[in-house]
Amino acid sequence: MTTTIEPTTKSSLHEVWSKNERMRHVPGIDWIIWKIDVELRHRIETLFAPFGTLAFDHPRHAEIENEVKALCRAIDRLSDIARHTRNGHAPNELGHRIGWAINHAVTSLTSLDPASFGRRYPFHTFERSKGEPVYAGLLAVICHVERLTAAIRTIEPNIDEKLWADLIQPQHPLSEQVLRPIA
Repeated sequence: MTTTIEPTTKSSLHEVWSKNERMRHVPGIDWIIWKIDVELRHRIETLFAPFGTLAFDHPRHAEIENEVKALCRAIDRLSDIARHTRNGHAPNELGHRIGWAINHAVTSLTSLDPASFGRRYPFHTFERSKGEPVYAGLLAVICHVERLTAAIRTIEPNIDEKLWADLIQPQHPLSEQVLRPIA
């Protein structure tokens, strides 16, 4: 009796990055890009408007300026985490610097591969995925926006109304009968 030995394929014990599961605690790159490009950009521009008209000798000017600079640094860190190259030098004027930093961050985030972003690196590479540091950078930016919001409230008490103005858009405006006070 002859026994036939079939050749076995060698399977590697190494993980493959594209086959690793997604990390559930890290949102997708599309959502992160939307968050910084649409929602946070609108919020930051709305918050910067009262500061742009604030006099230099106002007692709160230096405090708010420091918060804006800290926000710019947080956005720059997010951009550096996503991509290790820098596109030129940021403008010195704060109004232009915020827009430049957001645009640079969005460009850096869009350069990431959405299919592999948020996946755990193979264990044998001893490296960390970019998903966790990028999400942490986004959370730091959100924290700085909240600090800036608190600082702007001291000079503009109606800032919350301006921030929430676009939140609700009624499809059918109310009629005059409904809007008249009930007597």
